[in-house]
Amino acid sequence: MKQKLYGLPALLFSPSILAADMPLNMTQGVTEISGRVYNLHMIILYICCAIGILVFGVMIYSMINHRKSRGAVAANFHESTKVELAWTLVPFIILILMAIPATKTLIAMEDPSDADLTIKITGSQWKWHYSYFDHDLEFYSLLSTPREQIDGTEAKGENYLLEVDKPLVLPVNKKVRFLMTSDDVIHSWWVPAFAVKKDANPGFINEAWTRIDKPGVYRGQCAELCGKDHGFMPIVVEALSEVDFEKWLIAQKQQANNAEAEAKAALSKTLSMEELMAQGEQIYMAQCAACHQPNGAGLPGVFPSLIGSPITIGPVADHVDIVVNGKPGTAMQAFAKQLNATEIAAVVTFERNAWGNDSGDTVQAADVGSGGSSSAASNDSGTATPATLPANLPETEQVKTAVAETVNEVVEEVEAVVLDDLTMDELMVVGEKVYMTHCVACHQAAGTGLPGAFPSLVGSPVITGPISGHLDVVINGKSGTAMQSFSSLLTPQELAAVVTYERNAWGNNSGDTVQASDVVGH
Repeated sequence: MKQKLYGLPALLFSPSILAADMPLNMTQGVTEISGRVYNLHMIILYICCAIGILVFGVMIYSMINHRKSRGAVAANFHESTKVELAWTLVPFIILILMAIPATKTLIAMEDPSDADLTIKITGSQWKWHYSYFDHDLEFYSLLSTPREQIDGTEAKGENYLLEVDKPLVLPVNKKVRFLMTSDDVIHSWWVPAFAVKKDANPGFINEAWTRIDKPGVYRGQCAELCGKDHGFMPIVVEALSEVDFEKWLIAQKQQANNAEAEAKAALSKTLSMEELMAQGEQIYMAQCAACHQPNGAGLPGVFPSLIGSPITIGPVADHVDIVVNGKPGTAMQAFAKQLNATEIAAVVTFERNAWGNDSGDTVQAADVGSGGSSSAASNDSGTATPATLPANLPETEQVKTAVAETVNEVVEEVEAVVLDDLTMDELMVVGEKVYMTHCVACHQAAGTGLPGAFPSLVGSPVITGPISGHLDVVINGKSGTAMQSFSSLLTPQELAAVVTYERNAWGNNSGDTVQASDVVGH
């Protein structure tokens, strides 16, 4: 404590370079903006110290030299124009001198133009979702601190509650633009080393940016009270050189391809109850325990109990559906993009057999569907016809052939469905659903956008112009803006429906209908 008190005078009177090493001072950061914020902090600090020294110096001098015991006689005057002008103009001038560098810094902090990379950051209870607009890459970042450390049964690690399974990876010396929003409540993305702290509000997009000067690992956390696990929502950013960042992108794409191949292969695998329960417990503790509690009891009035729940003891198809697609209007998220089919099957099996539920049900990846995107258990179209295999093929080759033929049959069936023409009413219903899921965060529910950030779709030249131009923007995105490509996120039918919806909603009333065949032929 004494060291800190002795360090305070040194902090006030030492140069900025020395002050940066003081334990009580603001950190300097690793970006140009963080440096400017630090310098602004030091300027204001020195001005405040100078004012304090001057004011208290005059007070102490006056008390010593103008005390009654020394025969001082108080002056008798009032309404002095000179004094009133002095104590009005001097603070005004001081405030102007402080406002000029502060305004310049704030303007620079709010200028995300000409970015080299755009990343959408979505907060949810209690994790971060990162989407790289320019590289067709997205992933969730979750707390990775072991549960034993949180419960106090193990010693706390060096980065306790500040470590994640997948950090946000950024290149150095590149301007990175952040678009921040939320799936549920207000969160705040804060990394002190970047001098970036911006709220993530549901239904709105906030912007920020950074340019990192040197490689390293930088940590932060959610800075807005967002629920019971607010303290378990860390941020980790790994800054790489430009060459290493490109290598990382290539590795991520390869991992995605491998994961896709593994997901398809998993459709033919059958795991035992023990394997499913072991894997399911791990996934539950990482993804579900924060809300439903490790013992499945939930939080009364907030998160439902899974013990004897109508979902966990009801039809398997309904249980799979709610895990895959979530439940609108509640905190139950869709895990289709967060977990693969095998993981979803395992966690559903675990929930149906843990805590005394003991249903005896086992759910396999094939019941969930490829990649966890659909539920075979809830499919009313019946069971797929098994393929007839040549008898002389080895067993492994027969399995691979069966999987390939099954996938081809599914693709053919899907293509046949999505290319069917729909009526205007059908297109509008589907289009509104797609819009409210994928577009509303930027362009708003009323299509009005956010002035200066996202254009309005009401009477927009794109909406009222040629259909081909509208399709091109939705399918391929628009470089240099936040408009991403939706070709890999939506089916032809969904793309056609959302374009039809945008061209006829909010008073646009073009009367145009776009079909899936128009998208495929575009």
